[in-house]
Amino acid sequence: MKTEIRPTLTLIIALALLNLIIHLITTGFFAYGIFRDELYYLACANRLDLGYVDHPPLSIYILAIWKWLFGDSMFAIRLVPAIISSLALFMLGIFTSRLGGGRAAIIISMLAYMLTPIFLGMNTIFSMNTFDFLFWITSAYFLLRIVREENKKLWIWLGVVIGFGLLNKTSMLWLSSGVFLGIIFTPLRKDLKTKYPYIAALIALLIFSPFIIWNITQDFTHLEFMRNAASRKYGGLTPMSFIMDQFLILNPLAIFIWLPGFYFFFFNKEGKKYKAVVFIWIATFLILLINIHSKGEYIAAAYQILFAGGAVIVEKWSTKRRNWIKLAIAIPAILLGIILSPFARPTISLEQFLTFQRALGLEPPSNEGQSLNRGIPQFYADMHGWEDLAKNVSKVYQSLPEEKRKTTLVYCSNYGKASAIEYYSKKYPLPKVICPHNSYWYWWPDAKNYTTIIIIGGEIKDHLQALKEVEVVGVHHTEYAMPYENNLTIFIGRGLKRSIEEIRRSDKIFI
Repeated sequence: MKTEIRPTLTLIIALALLNLIIHLITTGFFAYGIFRDELYYLACANRLDLGYVDHPPLSIYILAIWKWLFGDSMFAIRLVPAIISSLALFMLGIFTSRLGGGRAAIIISMLAYMLTPIFLGMNTIFSMNTFDFLFWITSAYFLLRIVREENKKLWIWLGVVIGFGLLNKTSMLWLSSGVFLGIIFTPLRKDLKTKYPYIAALIALLIFSPFIIWNITQDFTHLEFMRNAASRKYGGLTPMSFIMDQFLILNPLAIFIWLPGFYFFFFNKEGKKYKAVVFIWIATFLILLINIHSKGEYIAAAYQILFAGGAVIVEKWSTKRRNWIKLAIAIPAILLGIILSPFARPTISLEQFLTFQRALGLEPPSNEGQSLNRGIPQFYADMHGWEDLAKNVSKVYQSLPEEKRKTTLVYCSNYGKASAIEYYSKKYPLPKVICPHNSYWYWWPDAKNYTTIIIIGGEIKDHLQALKEVEVVGVHHTEYAMPYENNLTIFIGRGLKRSIEEIRRSDKIFI
């Protein structure tokens, strides 16, 4: 089998390195700022655990090791998605080659997928989504080899990959459902007569078990979070919006690459042998569609399979007499991907981007139904204002008498504010944080004689329910942040009517 890949291995490595170089250039010269969730992940990495309210622990352990070795600057932590996304593209190239694709198919699948808005965007920042791409394509790769080589021992490797994928993100359960359907509805079901699929399932379960145990001991916190997110944060999403998002997140012209992937797996003589693999996409799509309130991006990693299959069939259609087919399909999709790239990854200044966006007549929606500031997409707005927030809170904190600072906390309504205060506390004098949002709810400081609370945002009448005295001491203003993170009144509250623990229990937000 190695001889089949070797002639194109150099090409695959070159295209993966191209992604790495592009990532390093855009991060080094065009990045806007550290992202809200990156700050939160760094806060999680400072508190290693078997689980967190909103995600399993694997990516956090990787981040903790990485920042111990290289620091926690924005550029340092974004080296991780640069490397991991390049590995995912490398596996996509190998997967395409295993399907029978030649040089043209490899170039089409890797370049077209690399330039999809969702791949560019998700891999701009450090998050569990970066690892998700790698785990999905690697799982598909081992399933493909199981079908192709009939090597039962490869099930063990598939179980290992799925297990670590689950420990990174629970959406791997959808992939697992697809593997199950692929077994049931294809000749692969003969493997059920062997011990290996069951060993694979057991291995995956054992690797994933720390997060299961954590949830059991924490009253299934992650399930509560998912229910709240679906009903509240994503309550406005519909099956139709989920379907329409498929065209936007993947580049509209890329449909001429991934849609033929179905033809390859179901109707092409060679491709039909491997149709067990495409059930990963089918199962994921059906689960998310039935769920009603699903974001289109949730299925992004599964499209790697279709891009590979589609690229192979496009290459097969492009005979000597019809060589124009692959060029007519690939070149427009790649060019449009380049044109759309500023909407997914910072490649120009924010002001230049806003001018470009207006010239195209595009008005971006918010990912979570929030109003926007000057038409700045939420993804970019959440890269702004965090250091300004820390500086403004620090000014208020330093205005207090030194003795009072020892018993002062800052109350933040969400993990973005809280993790920003913590991140910049190395640079500015800042108090400890209390925050009821997601994992911060568990990180509440031990109760003691706190007398003063700095509060960011909200209304005096609401704060007076827990405090005897509240006064306005400043306003946090920054230029490009989301409206709900801007122009926030800063208060100082004194004299607790309720204990810190009572405030914690009443304010819990898992969403």
